[in-house]
Amino acid sequence: MNIILLEAVECQEDPVVLIGRRAEHIVKILKCEKGDWIRAGIINGRMGMAEIIDVRRKYPFQVVVNTHFDTSPPAKNPIDFVLALPRPIMLRRILSQAASLGVGTLHIVNANRVEKSFWESSIIEEGLFREHLLQGLEQAQDTVVPEIVLHRRFKVFIEDFLPCIISRYRYRLFAHPRSSRGLGTFFTAAEGGRVLAAVGPEGGWVDYEIQKFEEHGLHGFSLGPRIMKVDTAVINIHGRLMAEVERLHENL
Repeated sequence: MNIILLEAVECQEDPVVLIGRRAEHIVKILKCEKGDWIRAGIINGRMGMAEIIDVRRKYPFQVVVNTHFDTSPPAKNPIDFVLALPRPIMLRRILSQAASLGVGTLHIVNANRVEKSFWESSIIEEGLFREHLLQGLEQAQDTVVPEIVLHRRFKVFIEDFLPCIISRYRYRLFAHPRSSRGLGTFFTAAEGGRVLAAVGPEGGWVDYEIQKFEEHGLHGFSLGPRIMKVDTAVINIHGRLMAEVERLHENL
């Protein structure tokens, strides 16, 4: 936990009283004392420092802080993802990793090879995204929660929703192991812009889904001959895309 995140409602009064997981982390992991300063921020708001003015070091842990928020959060990367809904345990990892990497929006879609039971999992039915996103923000020292958009019907997403947002993106791509093109072949001109990258389920996109992506201006790319798990593919793709984006920025 590299930043302590506070709800806006908690910051309506100063000092702020922290209990639970955050207080335990400050006491047991950071081993802070009265008078120490720690990095803190308001969820979806500014960030800065907090001064510890009181500590209860025994269970139930409690830490009282005065806050000083004077810094804007880091900008999000210009990369958004379309993600075929993976198994719940993998989705939890991806949410945390996406938030840590600075992804702005994650569109979670249905696909032919997505198990129907995945949509009935607690993380979907009860909307338990936030805790995993916050863990990623805590790691990355960020405060802005990525947007998560659920699309339970692929056809509605591809035919009705995608056309409304596609103009936001200069580069529109989908991962497809049988594609003959690598990621780098799409970034040959010194032209910046946002990127939308679609990552399929275990087993990949079916022909119908590939056809629909192509009809709506997305281009298939391959990561090479190795077949990766979805969470590994997301991190790999993000890293490669950021390398291309930074290279283009240097040439502008």
